[in-house]
Amino acid sequence: MNTQSVLIIDDESDIRELLEITLMRMGLETTSASNATEAYAALELQPYDLCLTDMRLPDGNGLDIIEYAQRNFPRMPIAMITAYGCIETATRALKAGAFDFITKPMDLKRLRELVHNALQQSATSTPTDQDEGPLVGQSRPMQLLRQQIHKLAHSQAPVHISGESGTGKEVVAREIHRLGNRSSQPFVPVNCGAIPAELMESEFFGHKKGSFTGAHDNKPGLFQAAHGGSLFLDEVADLPLHMQVKLLRALQEKSIRPVGSQQEYPVDVRILSATHKDLAAEVASGRFRQDLYYRLNVIEVRVPALRERGDDIIQLARLFLQRLCQGQPAVQLSQAALDKLCQHSFPGNVRELENLLERAYTLCEHSLIQPTDLQLQVVASTSPAPTAAAGFTDTVTTGLPRAEQLVQVERSLINRVLQQVQGDQDAAARQLGLSLRSLRYRMKTLGIN
Repeated sequence: MNTQSVLIIDDESDIRELLEITLMRMGLETTSASNATEAYAALELQPYDLCLTDMRLPDGNGLDIIEYAQRNFPRMPIAMITAYGCIETATRALKAGAFDFITKPMDLKRLRELVHNALQQSATSTPTDQDEGPLVGQSRPMQLLRQQIHKLAHSQAPVHISGESGTGKEVVAREIHRLGNRSSQPFVPVNCGAIPAELMESEFFGHKKGSFTGAHDNKPGLFQAAHGGSLFLDEVADLPLHMQVKLLRALQEKSIRPVGSQQEYPVDVRILSATHKDLAAEVASGRFRQDLYYRLNVIEVRVPALRERGDDIIQLARLFLQRLCQGQPAVQLSQAALDKLCQHSFPGNVRELENLLERAYTLCEHSLIQPTDLQLQVVASTSPAPTAAAGFTDTVTTGLPRAEQLVQVERSLINRVLQQVQGDQDAAARQLGLSLRSLRYRMKTLGIN
């Protein structure tokens, strides 16, 4: 087996010597460069399994080297060495494509863990790792999403996954974990909105026996359960402010303190988070801490809504129906039913499509599902805002095709609500039972200014 090699780039001779000694004791070959010019020359001479680069160099900076490596050596993980407390620099490095970062003065245990994880990635990654996996669809938005996931999987950067309810944000998080070097370690999902506020600290960080009434035994928390793997914080915008403070500290210090304990325990987890809310708007309104937002949102992945995915609707519909028919008589969708699905806006996205087909499969009396079996609901009639629709009279849709009637009704309803709230889109979205992003998308689609 060939010895793995590491390129060290730092203008401080004592740092280079420390890294060389540490890595050679790990059985690795090292090459050192004291500036960017030497680094580029070394990269041209031979391939490396890992690169460690300082941020500040006499004739350049580490970000330029990261970008150069991303273009020319995409399979080589590269880690940034930064000064202690330079979170902004570390964030820029992760966004540029760095695998991870380590701060000066260096913790040698942390350094060895970083090197081990990076080399594990370098040894297992393949240039053809482009399987579709559970993310079904060949539309352009889904192709771009899969490309982004493959790129992020081998990074350690925190990723925030945004998108409407039902688009599959947890599926994306699981894919990032599955394709990364932490795949053999736990993936721990948690719905932040489902935990009572008074139990959150214990759930996240664990507790010691006797620390509060009912604490009959020591209990590890979610961070400890995810140690070495990934912790997925679903609906992270629902965290109360007091818990946001504690979570921020855990992410900064990479350690947790169980309830009732005086000792802190180091944890190694990759944080993936998601919400259907606009997290930047939550920050602006004071409901979410800005410092935590920047910690979680180092890289954002947006999951497209189903209505943006074109013919993926047909592919998904047939896949869901095929799963429902396993071991049962085959049932198919008529062309008219497929056309009906393609015309539907799917406010509930993939989850709505799956539930809709399960209902149609159950109620269908024949082997062919017809449009009537789908029982699609008109958007306006299902809005949970009776006050918005009260008194609404259809005076413009007579004689139009039904699809155009639906468009006219939806446009008129949204315009009416916007007039009632004097153009306040947040208030309009709440009255219509939509997310702000969903409302803005419908306004753009319907030509509403």
